Amino acid sequence: MDPDKIRNILNILFIILTIATVIVYFACDDFKVFMYVCGAALFTKLMEFFIRFTNR
Repeated sequence: MDPDKIRNILNILFIILTIATVIVYFACDDFKVFMYVCGAALFTKLMEFFIRFTNR
């Protein structure tokens, strides 16, 4: 698969997870859920970041 397509998919997933993080922050009382969703968003962005700088 093309690295640019993978980066685009990871960016879209990051945006979705970021929106979910904001929603969970205001809607859920359990802080652990917020941390897990936020951690998943950060991990997704880090993967995109590493793909961007290792393939160029």
